[in-house]
Amino acid sequence: MKKISIIIPVYNAEKYLNKCLDSVLEQNYSDIEIVVINDGSTDSSEEIINKYKDKYPELINYYSKENTGVADTRNFGIEKAQGEYIMFLDSDDYIDEALLKTLEEYVNLDIDLIKFKLQRVDENGNVLELVPGANFEKTTGQDGFNKLYGTDVLLDSPCVYLMKKSIFTKNNLQFKVGREHEDFGLMPFVIVLAKTMVSINFYGYYYVQSYNSITRNENYEKTVKKAYDALSNYDDAMVQIDNLPLEDITKQNLKIYYTNAIILKAKNLKANEQMDYIKNIKKRKMRKNIKVRNIKQLIKKILLTVNIKLYINMK
Repeated sequence: MKKISIIIPVYNAEKYLNKCLDSVLEQNYSDIEIVVINDGSTDSSEEIINKYKDKYPELINYYSKENTGVADTRNFGIEKAQGEYIMFLDSDDYIDEALLKTLEEYVNLDIDLIKFKLQRVDENGNVLELVPGANFEKTTGQDGFNKLYGTDVLLDSPCVYLMKKSIFTKNNLQFKVGREHEDFGLMPFVIVLAKTMVSINFYGYYYVQSYNSITRNENYEKTVKKAYDALSNYDDAMVQIDNLPLEDITKQNLKIYYTNAIILKAKNLKANEQMDYIKNIKKRKMRKNIKVRNIKQLIKKILLTVNIKLYINMK
């Protein structure tokens, strides 16, 4: 059994796929398997994958299926992965050649979850942004979440973690199929259910911000769907939080995290959609989730209250 399984969902990635796969094959750490899932691509992605599989049959496990979206494809990859640890790599991105060697120290220490950092780059590899976040040594998953939730903008991205597969299997965790923001609904729970975690200052993931990036060309209909899918994720999260044996401070912070994210979604909507969305927020009585523990939280609660009242009174 390999130590690390790298799960790569592929959908119409012919332009980037060679660089993505090469970045894994160039790792100076060898105890890996590469799980490549072709999610119904209609371009030459499958041809590219087959060339790599033929050349590296001992490393690459290839699966092809109908197009069902990234959430279902990641779930499929978790099921097929044979490694003790898993990580996700999007097929239009790539990783630093030293990433896995850097993480090896923590794998050898049997840490459940290892967080690293991401940098946004253009298609030529020029750095656009280094995305920061808290760094800390070995702690619990709950304490790690409590350190990250208020400041780390990529907390819910599955691509910046190396995780024990058992966190998913033992807790029956899966990405929600058919929803946008499926990682928003899942990753905070992966973190808090980890027995141990670290967060290191290594920018090992390269997120390619292409000119034709989906996020830059998103239509408004999809923006609305994302907002309402986020509400569905919020509803599921509130139930899950109450049912899990977590510390009170962790439950409070999870609720604050999900509430703040929902409020931000309201700002992306227009006119009637925004009003309807805010009514949905009001029905859920989200203000009660913001616990006043210090001046920072007091400000958050005031802003949340003011924003809801302003939106509800808009005509």
